[in-house]
Amino acid sequence: MRMMITGQVGLDRPAYLQQVQEIARLAGEPVRVFNVGDMMYREAPDVRPGHILDLPLSRLTSLRRAVFRDILNEAERYPHVIVNTHATFRWRNGLFSAFDFDQLAQFKADIYVTLLDNVEAVHARLLRDGAESHTLKDLLVWREEEILATEIISKVSPGKPTPFFVLARGREQSTAQSLFRLLTRPTMRKVYPSFPMSHVVDMPEVLEEIRRFRRTLAEYFITFDPGDVDEKQLYDRAVAALGENQQTINIEADGRTLSLRTAEIVSVGADINGQIYARDFMMVRQSDMIVSLIPELPGGRPGLSSGVERELQHAFDHGRDVYVIWKPQSGPSPFVTQTATRVFASVDEAIEYFKSAGLIVPHSLFETTGAT
Repeated sequence: MRMMITGQVGLDRPAYLQQVQEIARLAGEPVRVFNVGDMMYREAPDVRPGHILDLPLSRLTSLRRAVFRDILNEAERYPHVIVNTHATFRWRNGLFSAFDFDQLAQFKADIYVTLLDNVEAVHARLLRDGAESHTLKDLLVWREEEILATEIISKVSPGKPTPFFVLARGREQSTAQSLFRLLTRPTMRKVYPSFPMSHVVDMPEVLEEIRRFRRTLAEYFITFDPGDVDEKQLYDRAVAALGENQQTINIEADGRTLSLRTAEIVSVGADINGQIYARDFMMVRQSDMIVSLIPELPGGRPGLSSGVERELQHAFDHGRDVYVIWKPQSGPSPFVTQTATRVFASVDEAIEYFKSAGLIVPHSLFETTGAT
């Protein structure tokens, strides 16, 4: 299988892909990763690190093509290959494609993936690397450019359209496991875990129940987890802080403490909310099924948020299997039962059903590799 993975700057994709390679090594299925950016620097030893975009556009193009020719020659030797590149890049304030269709046609990718991360984590890595001439708005725009360009590439690939996915790198190793599985386990079910988020942030017991639910699904399936990229909490914190006349807030991102201006965060609120809406629905559609946990909140109330309701309906409308784990004592409404493929009383009950129905492959990656 061959994968093309794209993403904006500030994702540390080479380091992330090393995790994927380690998972592959433990599974006995080595994966060869080609990092186009690193290879371009090796091809041009006269260019100082971080200055490749200072080159003339014609030389950038020739460097990229030379590197891709090397990839095409070497890729034939490996059963599983990942090419790590950008779909777009900015050069002297202009937006340009970072690929050549003739070479993509020769590569014949089986799958395209755009990697995502929270905007504050991307911002933290860029500051770490000395890049300061960007705004949060820039980062949100760059992310959307990568998603759109990669999706277009996948749809105009030679022959039939090639599968395209967005995947959040998150903080858990399970996202790297999902990427490995996308490449090497094409028959494994793809699942969108659905659960309440913003209105349970101050309920530690519910949050722990949700965490266990997410980890259980990640053990048995390829998961596209909306909780792995969630900027709504950042926006809500900024709104609350601005209401108290706080000009900045301190946040933890990628292992460091950042001070962000509340006004700047609030100014991109429409972008954050719009991208959450579009991205979560995209992840529902790229899944085979949705599995939704409805916890019981204090007072016996169902933890059924408007977001979860919309996700369930969107999955149903697009022909996906809809599974609901209903924990409250009071039964679910017809608006849940009429769209659900099946309703369970617990996560364990759901997993047992998935096994008996053949929706879980005989082995999980955890059992194969001993990963935890």
